[in-house]
Amino acid sequence: MKIACAFDHAGFPLKRVVLETLRAAGHDPVDLGTSSTEPVDYPDVARKAADAVLDGTAARAVVVCGSGAGVAVAACKIPGIRAATAHDTYTAHQAVEHDDINVLCLGARVIGPSYAAEIIAAYALAEFSGEERHVRRLGKINAIEREFTRGA
Repeated sequence: MKIACAFDHAGFPLKRVVLETLRAAGHDPVDLGTSSTEPVDYPDVARKAADAVLDGTAARAVVVCGSGAGVAVAACKIPGIRAATAHDTYTAHQAVEHDDINVLCLGARVIGPSYAAEIIAAYALAEFSGEERHVRRLGKINAIEREFTRGA
């Protein structure tokens, strides 16, 4: 699976781990930058990853900033994106299985490289369950999104 990967300056320290973990699991990471610890705004990073998911360049994305919160907030503003910050393996796979997230957000200042690799692997392996209760709930989320994007 192609997975877009984007990092702000605070997320840059996890870049190698993210890309290597995805490759080792048989996925095709799409590196959207950044290339250093020089400051870059996290909304721009989240937007790049979200655009890659929406235009079909990638099936999912991993976005990393300092806390994981900023990129999640920014990504969730984009219709069609379901992003979640996950700093544990359970949330990483459960958010896909139940909530069909398409963007995993991580905080490089919150988790270390080894645990980040485990979280990314759990996310990448997970699949949406398609269970009726989850489909129903996603329908409600989509209705909320449509309500607030009409006429935008």
